[in-house]
Parts: sequence; C-alpha cells; structure tokens
Amino acid sequence: MPHGLDAARGSRLWIVTYERKRAWLEIAIVLALSLGASAVYSIVALLRRLAATEALNAQTATLNAPLATEPIFDLIYQLLGIFFGLVPVVLVLFLLTKPGTNAFTALGFTLTQPWRDIGRGFSLAALIGIPGLGLYLVGNAIGITVTIVPTALDTYWWTLPILVLSALRAALVEEVIVVGYLFTRLRELGWRTWQIIGVSALLRGSYHLYQGFGPFIGNVVMGVVFGMAYQRWGRTMPLVIAHWILDIVSFTGYGLVKAFVPGFLPGT
Repeated sequence: MPHGLDAARGSRLWIVTYERKRAWLEIAIVLALSLGASAVYSIVALLRRLAATEALNAQTATLNAPLATEPIFDLIYQLLGIFFGLVPVVLVLFLLTKPGTNAFTALGFTLTQPWRDIGRGFSLAALIGIPGLGLYLVGNAIGITVTIVPTALDTYWWTLPILVLSALRAALVEEVIVVGYLFTRLRELGWRTWQIIGVSALLRGSYHLYQGFGPFIGNVVMGVVFGMAYQRWGRTMPLVIAHWILDIVSFTGYGLVKAFVPGFLPGT
C-alpha cells in the first residue's frame, strides 16, 4: 500500500511538473510570436539610437508608415498587416478555450456590460492620456524621448479607417495578450498579483523602448494602472476601449495638431 501511494504521488508530481513546463513553453511561444519579439527588437533599436551621434530627441519614430508607393498596394499591405497582426490574439483565445470554459467570458472580453465598459474605458483613457502627453513633451525636451510621428501616411479616402483599425489592432494585441492572457497563465502558475502586475507592466514598457526612456516609464505606469483595473474588474474590454481611444486620438489628432497648432508637438 505505501508503495502504491508513493507511486501515485510520484505520478501526480510528474504531471504537475510537466504541466508547469508546458505552460512556460506556451508563454514563451506566444510572446515570441507577438510582443516578446517586439520587446527584443525595441531594446536593440534603443541601443542603436544611443550609439548614434544624434541625440534621442533629434531622432524620430514613425508609428504608421506607408508600405508601398502606390495607394492601392499601400492599402492592401496595411490591411494585411492589421489582419496578420491579430493572429496572436486569436491564438491566445484558442489556447485559453477549454471544455466548459469560454475564453471571451473568462477574460471579460464580451459585450455584456457595454455602457459600464465604455465609461470605464473613457475614464482610463483620460487618466493615462493627459499625463502621458505631458510626460512625452517633457521627455522630448530633456532629450530622453525620441520625436514620435504617429502617422506618415498620405491622405487618401482610406487613411482614417486604416488608422482606426491600426489603433484597434494595437489595443487588442496588447490588452488581450499582456493583460488577459499573461494574467491568466501566471495565476495558474501560482504567481502573486503584484508580481503579475509588475511583469506585465515591465513587458509593456519594454516594447516601447524604441521610443526612448520617457515612453518606457509612461507605459510601465500605464501597465500598473491597467493591471490594477483588470484585477479589480476582471474585464479586458474597458482596457481595450481605453487603449483604442488613446491610439485613435494619437494617430488622427497628430495631423490636426500639425495643421492647426504647428510647433505644439515635436516634429510639427
């Protein structure tokens, strides 16, 4: 009997160890296919910027650049980039879906609380957006932040819709993966809440390092706030809405500021 109990315990221990290793491997694969890769490229980009003769604030980072000289092919490439950029989101939703578990419900990525989610989203956007703009201006002025150009797309009939879709892609990828997916898996691995929020926030900051140190700090703070909000509400939908609002304002507002208030933002 004791021998049988020892064998059972050993079998359970092996299963637990196997599941933990599998979970870590899954996390590594997901991040390598998405924002983990972006973080690595971002770190390399920052090192390259620091090695350049120009100061950081004399360098630029363009967020939405043309992908072809011909308008129709630029549109096609932009749409393809958005479509394939959302594949990691589909992947994590697939991985989190189990018998009896709906990933959309588990992550709070549903339309069951539309007005509450919208209200929370706008509140988060205001909380992050206004100080974020100030941090960017200060960071650029003191030389720790590059000059960010939210869009360099030419003006076509499809430019605004593409910018809105690009903003949605960024919101979905970051909030579903960096918050919803990562929180779920790290909780299953026994991590404490503050550890998860910290790692999620640092990851968010790291893939913005190509913009300089100011955006890194700002996005880490944003990650902490969004992580705390997710911990309290248990819903990614308000985070997606807030992020979408922030990026829409950034992408579409840049051209308006450049046209009507030249010089207010660096590069305008």
